[in-house]
Amino acid sequence: MIGFGIGAIAGISYWYFVGCASGTCAITSKPLNSFIYGGIMGTLFFGMFKKEEKKSEINNQ
Repeated sequence: MIGFGIGAIAGISYWYFVGCASGTCAITSKPLNSFIYGGIMGTLFFGMFKKEEKKSEINNQ
């Protein structure tokens, strides 16, 4: 959730400050596209740092 939020803010910021002058850019032509793309990229990026829980095996011998 945090990754999505940070990515979405970054996507909207990119759309606002950089944007697409011609309107033909797939991602930055609309704020919704930038929001969704940024959110997905943020989720993937912050997901790389997630610690996985180690599962202990119980030996039933």
